[in-house]
Amino acid sequence: MFSPSQEQVRRFFCEAWAKHQSDRLLTPLESQAVDWMIEHPEYHGDLSDVDAAIAAQYTVEGGRTNPFLHLSMHLSVTEQVSIDQPRGIKAAVERLARQRQSLHEAHHEVMEALGEMVWAAQRSGKPFDGQAYIDRILMRAGR
Repeated sequence: MFSPSQEQVRRFFCEAWAKHQSDRLLTPLESQAVDWMIEHPEYHGDLSDVDAAIAAQYTVEGGRTNPFLHLSMHLSVTEQVSIDQPRGIKAAVERLARQRQSLHEAHHEVMEALGEMVWAAQRSGKPFDGQAYIDRILMRAGR
């Protein structure tokens, strides 16, 4: 399993953004990441300075969302949907996106559900419950 460091994740996003800004060829993963970066203009400043990005601290007290965590979650949901894992995620996200009339808004709701489920699994010490995750997404979509 690939487990990049915080620095590697931040460098990946910043470098992909720099390649996009200078019209250089992107890898398929970089292209997916850039698609989500474009959806988040509020992060463009963070993505434009790799040294500042690596040094930045995003704390609850600071009141800012961590753009690298947020973008990573978009990529995670994109990957889940592309391989339909957990089984049913693709249909659930598509349904939520239709209901919200926005894939981006649907992703944000799925990311909330994902965060809740990861937190619950960590607190309980039990494995991630993929079906409960799908059920939360379908509940948001009104079944």
